[in-house]
Amino acid sequence: MKEADKAQNPEVIFVSGPVVKASRAHLLSMNEMVEVGAERLVGEVIGLEDDTATLQVYEDTTGLKPGTRVIGQGMPLFAELGPGLISHIFDGIQRPLTELKEQWGDFIQRGKTGTALSRERVWQFTPTAREGDKAVPGQVIGTIQETDAIVHKVMIPPGIAGTIGKIAGPGGYSLEEEIAVIKTSGGPRSIRLFHRWPVRQPRPYVRRLMPSEPLLTGQRVIDTFFPLAKGGTAAIPGGFGTGKTVTQHQLSKWADADVIIYIGCGERGNEMTGVLTDFPQLLDPRTQRPLIERTVLIANTSDMPVAAREASIYTGITIAEYFRDQGYDVALMADSTSRWAEALREISGRLEEMPAEEGFPAYLASRLAAFYERAGQVKALSGEKGSVSLIGAVSPPGGDFSEPVTMHTKRFVQCFWALDKELASARYFPAINYLQSYSAYTEAVAAWWTERTGPEWEKLREEAVQILQEDSKLQNIVKLLGEEALPDDQRRILEGARLIKNDFLQQSAYDPVDTYCMPLKQFYLLKVIIYFIRRLKDVVDSRIPLFRAMELPVVEQIHRAKYTVSGEDIAPFEQMLKDMDQQVDQLLSRNQEANHGV
Repeated sequence: MKEADKAQNPEVIFVSGPVVKASRAHLLSMNEMVEVGAERLVGEVIGLEDDTATLQVYEDTTGLKPGTRVIGQGMPLFAELGPGLISHIFDGIQRPLTELKEQWGDFIQRGKTGTALSRERVWQFTPTAREGDKAVPGQVIGTIQETDAIVHKVMIPPGIAGTIGKIAGPGGYSLEEEIAVIKTSGGPRSIRLFHRWPVRQPRPYVRRLMPSEPLLTGQRVIDTFFPLAKGGTAAIPGGFGTGKTVTQHQLSKWADADVIIYIGCGERGNEMTGVLTDFPQLLDPRTQRPLIERTVLIANTSDMPVAAREASIYTGITIAEYFRDQGYDVALMADSTSRWAEALREISGRLEEMPAEEGFPAYLASRLAAFYERAGQVKALSGEKGSVSLIGAVSPPGGDFSEPVTMHTKRFVQCFWALDKELASARYFPAINYLQSYSAYTEAVAAWWTERTGPEWEKLREEAVQILQEDSKLQNIVKLLGEEALPDDQRRILEGARLIKNDFLQQSAYDPVDTYCMPLKQFYLLKVIIYFIRRLKDVVDSRIPLFRAMELPVVEQIHRAKYTVSGEDIAPFEQMLKDMDQQVDQLLSRNQEANHGV
């Protein structure tokens, strides 16, 4: 009987790296998970033709040979969703790396796997629904205090509706224990603390909402110049060494999000080691607890199988959508989507598909679009409002923004934070090029800023951007003739742009005050700088040498303000504006007296 069963299983007939072909395809279905060989290597069906199935295997296929048995699992690649996700580290197919290390050592061995969520741990469940209540998909029926920062809401999985026939009382339960029974038209359905969801299928919601609230990051160049809305999409493109990973780490720590999902997709092992060792030690500024207590890490380094790298961003976005459905604002960092695209290219090449630009598959654009489409602010099935904000790093070879991954990404994201090699080399952080970057959310979040700072916010921002653009044009003349050759009205633009660049846009991640800038401080700091640039025009119009105005004591106060003024204390800025008027007026008065004396 066993030999007969074995004869009916699909068998390997072709192996090329992670791509494997198997016979008897009629026994498998598209996107079905499979296990290959005695080591039970995890894979997925990605193609069916006649009686041949094409699989991508998420583990090393060295030693795999024709005739090896393939066993279908009857379900697509899924993520386990339930309590236990927060503060854990998974690989691209949601294998728990910490547990695997404890069992098998520092290096993952082939075929060694484990359940994503612990079946032994007991969670304290508090019901919020009662027997006889109507049950709808996404309804919250209980809560679990997962960490100090996160209350995990136990929901009825999508697709299940009816009446609650039974619900467990308060107490401790493991993931496998039944906590509720839903009476449906098709019979009773058992509900546990976790459920599974196909990672390539977006989770349903009631409706998508228009973005209106900024995802505050505390980084002035982002929040004021190129804001990202909650539920928005952003790309951080930059060549090697421009600070993509550092910027994402800073955003992970300071972003105004309830849950952080960090995906290390194909990054170097030493960078991921830094993430895995630093995150558990970082102090969350919101809760004064370890930052890892509201973070999920997915690590798929460059030396791990490329197929798992391709799956990692889908696993990450599915976990993000799960917390979104609970009413949380989630920020997902994908570092980097270029490595993910390279995995697509390698698999496509082994499938012998017709290549498009630079060898990437023709469906690169559609895959990127489908990924970024899963961002957004929505009204979830639970009735809660939640959001997923996607921030993807892009690593164009040689910093060439015209390569396919960057160009296609640019089509699908609304924020583009272009990192500049020259700024990074000058130790300028964040090294975001203010001329190449843009945000389509400025108008959407303007009402939020206006409500908190007044109607000046948009005007100040536009004036600052205009000064930087004029400065860029003047720099070409400066390189040829020198700054001294310019008249004072143009030198005023250069001095004003320096103030904006050095005292507003540049920010120190290591300074305890400057590392995070509150919205009100951002507004008043920019207001002081722009107001001083306006007063410089009065100085120039009075034919006073510009250097005299730049020697006023208030200039030093502006230089030091980002380091000395903390929180949202606006009194120092109000005093600075008064001092500025007084000092400039005295300068104008002395000049007028001198002219009359002559």
